[in-house]
Amino acid sequence: MLLKNKKTAIIGAGPAGLTLARLLQQNGADVTVYERDQDPQARIWGGTLDLHKGSGQEAMKNAGLLDIYYALALPMGIIMTDEKGETLFTKESTPENQYDNPEINRNVLRNMLLESLTADTVVWDRKCTGLEALDGQWLLYFENGVQKTADVVIGANGGMSAIRSFVTDTQVEDTGTMIIQGNIPDPELHTPEFYEWCDGKRLMAAHKGNLLVANPNNNGVLTYGVIFRKPEEWTNHNEHNFRDANLIRTFLLERFAEWDDRFKKLFLSTLSFSCLPTRKFPLDRPWKYDRPLPITLIGDAAHLMPPFAGQGVNTGLLDALILSEKLTHESYESLDAAIKSYEAEMFIYAREAQLASSTNEIEMRQPDFSFKQLIH
Repeated sequence: MLLKNKKTAIIGAGPAGLTLARLLQQNGADVTVYERDQDPQARIWGGTLDLHKGSGQEAMKNAGLLDIYYALALPMGIIMTDEKGETLFTKESTPENQYDNPEINRNVLRNMLLESLTADTVVWDRKCTGLEALDGQWLLYFENGVQKTADVVIGANGGMSAIRSFVTDTQVEDTGTMIIQGNIPDPELHTPEFYEWCDGKRLMAAHKGNLLVANPNNNGVLTYGVIFRKPEEWTNHNEHNFRDANLIRTFLLERFAEWDDRFKKLFLSTLSFSCLPTRKFPLDRPWKYDRPLPITLIGDAAHLMPPFAGQGVNTGLLDALILSEKLTHESYESLDAAIKSYEAEMFIYAREAQLASSTNEIEMRQPDFSFKQLIH
């Protein structure tokens, strides 16, 4: 095996990084994952994840974790409404579709993957700040002054990866869309009317360029995202200082003035918000071929994309599956050859996923977009 007597460092304990670690360990590889979070209990920002057949679920199957994922994930139906709260479409969860793409909380997924790894695979509180090729190995630098070595480095540390420059000079781009996320713990107590309206389903509504997607069952928290085109008058200063909960709440109430009162009560019941721009890491240029030692990227580090087609995590898990197969296959002459084969495949399916995400993004933020279009 190409990784025999080699140390592999995975930077980032997200779904892609941990799944890759699991798949490599199954083949006897020496793997260490370095994660900047202080410990496994650190709450991960974002809504639930749904793993698709043929990508995310295929990776779980090869990792021997598919049945555990099914047991932990929650099949969910969908309610689509208009801004007045009138139901346009309902899809129920049934025994026939319950395994199509059930939703799982991000921390629950992380813990599931952690439990599948050998003890001490993940080193916590290790934010990687840089790399150096030295004496035939990678020297890894961490924020707390610690240094480690590895023969192979896999960047799985998200869309703003600090080590991406060893692989490509391409820069991350803002897509022009903003997402405001609200979280309401114990929603049956704090926003009972909206929680009952969801009836255990994801609720989606759109009107005049504003899209709201709510999940009432994110591990005891109702999580929702408000999606809209970034106003032209906003500058980075506006965006970065859009932190105050009262300011965001007022902004949403004004923007949703024409909407049903249940949406307004949802905003009034929310104590904390997160506001982030959506970004994309384009794959429009080849990556560097003159890398000093074996290194590559997976997940958002490789192909950050807007979250509007459910493709981000699934593409990252597909990365983990394909890269693990390449690195443990006997047919490649070197680690660099295996990595280049992976990247050639990844560029094809990741570009397709980015295109689908971007197409949905542009369509959904148009002023005339309505879920009625999807139904009729």
